[in-house]
Amino acid sequence: MATPAGDHGLDLRLMRILDVLLDECSVSKTATILGQSQPSVSLALKRLREILGDPLLVRSGVKLIPTEKGIAIRAQVSNILREIDALAVSEDTFDPASYNRRFRVYAANCLGTFFMPRIGELVRREAPNMPLDFCTIPEESRIFTELEEGKLDLVIGNWPLPRDYLRFAPLLETDIVLVMRNEHPLAGRSRIDLQEYLNLDHLSPTPHTSPAISPIDGQLAQLDAKREIAMSVAEFTLVPHMLARTDLVFTSSRPFAEQMAQSGAFSVVGAPAELARMSFYTLWHERSHLSPGNQWFRKLLRRVAKEISEFTPHPSSETSPEAISGN
Repeated sequence: MATPAGDHGLDLRLMRILDVLLDECSVSKTATILGQSQPSVSLALKRLREILGDPLLVRSGVKLIPTEKGIAIRAQVSNILREIDALAVSEDTFDPASYNRRFRVYAANCLGTFFMPRIGELVRREAPNMPLDFCTIPEESRIFTELEEGKLDLVIGNWPLPRDYLRFAPLLETDIVLVMRNEHPLAGRSRIDLQEYLNLDHLSPTPHTSPAISPIDGQLAQLDAKREIAMSVAEFTLVPHMLARTDLVFTSSRPFAEQMAQSGAFSVVGAPAELARMSFYTLWHERSHLSPGNQWFRKLLRRVAKEISEFTPHPSSETSPEAISGN
């Protein structure tokens, strides 16, 4: 006799365990995250294997890895749970203090000084049980793939043309400047023109980023121009040290540059007017648009952006940067 539809035994509890198991690939970590014992998670995995007719996770050396079916259903399981959560919990009743799902955000290193520390402070204060990962993605194409697959929850971006199939909300805007050591031949200038800019040797922290997602090179590409990246560094924290010993220039937002200039070793020069201003925004996938956790986090980002805007001094009547660093 055939099993009646819906009588397979796959309930919401098992699906939540499956979701974490496929994400963590560890029975012990899953048990810790869900507040259950390891034996109970092991029994749940055994039951899931019986219901789905697949091992789901198999051992590879000392670790577990998902099977082909495990990989194939991971996004589907996550989507189903998000939809159920959106039905059961409204934004008005969402309690960040009890939210314990790991939240993953992609944000370039250039946001570190001004943005991410404040985000971290608020998350620890308001959602102390929510693990938060600021992720670094080596290949830009993975940013959008991982949003779609649910491996990323949200992106804070600043490239000129964000993907039009993603949800979008502006955060803040800043003018663009150059920072260089005081001994540089152009130090002391108020601004340089585009041709002078293109003739300079530039330092960049993103050597492999295409113009599609680079706020500087993307804008130059629209002008049918290209700068010379003479040197790149893997870490943003190395920028001041490299500039102090070379005649390279670094293109950034005014707040990041002014912070460097406070040491007395660097000068700030206005970038060519053609570079316009740098905009920052959030991107997220439709799949997580109604997620209460995602909605709460997007509001938190807007709060931080508003704070930064209110407390950043305006250097002139022509520009009013809201503090954030550049590329």
